[in-house]
This record gives sequence, structure tokens and C-alpha cells, in this order.
Amino acid sequence: MSGAGADRVFHALADTTRRDIVALVVQGEHSVSDLARRYPMSFAAVQKHVAVLERAGLVSKHRLGREQRVRGEVGTVREAHRVLDQIEALWQGRLGRIEDLVTSPPIPDSKGDTS
Repeated sequence: MSGAGADRVFHALADTTRRDIVALVVQGEHSVSDLARRYPMSFAAVQKHVAVLERAGLVSKHRLGREQRVRGEVGTVREAHRVLDQIEALWQGRLGRIEDLVTSPPIPDSKGDTS
């Protein structure tokens, strides 16, 4: 995932409603109308949330008859997960080095003093 792509994904996921929409559509396809009924906001507001998610590659839309159907893009969710895993691995490595420093015996100075 490129830097700009990660920025779009994590910006999109920064909103509670958008995270909820992603969770719903990853489990199964929903129409925009179905999604709009779930939230205390206008249909247009839900459409805007879906558009942000679509630009980030987290969802895709297709027309089925008169409905706009939204489905989750699991590949993008997995890529975001990999980015977070890489960040966690860096922190785990740092924490491990700190633990090694804290638990290692003191190094004596040139006079043999370890205090």
C-alpha cells in the first residue's frame, strides 16, 4: 500500500460511521438505501460516506436494477491490516530492546564499580 493509499484508507477509517459501513459490507453486500436507513442522517450524507470509502478502495459500488449496491473490498482491509502489523512489529522490537536494557546486569566502569 503506497503512502497516499494508506493515507486515504486511514482517513476513511477515522470516522465511526464509515468504519461501521465497512464492517457491514465486508460481511455482505448492501444497497445504499439499506445503509442510509441504519443511520440518523440524510441519504446524501450516507452517500458521501460511501464515496469516501470508495475513493479509499475499501468498498466498491455496482448497479443492480434501480439500486446502488455496496460491497466491501477485503483486499484493501487486509492491506491496512498489514500496515498496522508492520507498525506493531517495529514497536515490539523497540520494547524488546528496552526490556533487554532494563533486565541486563549493569556494566562495571573502569574502576569496577557497578553502581
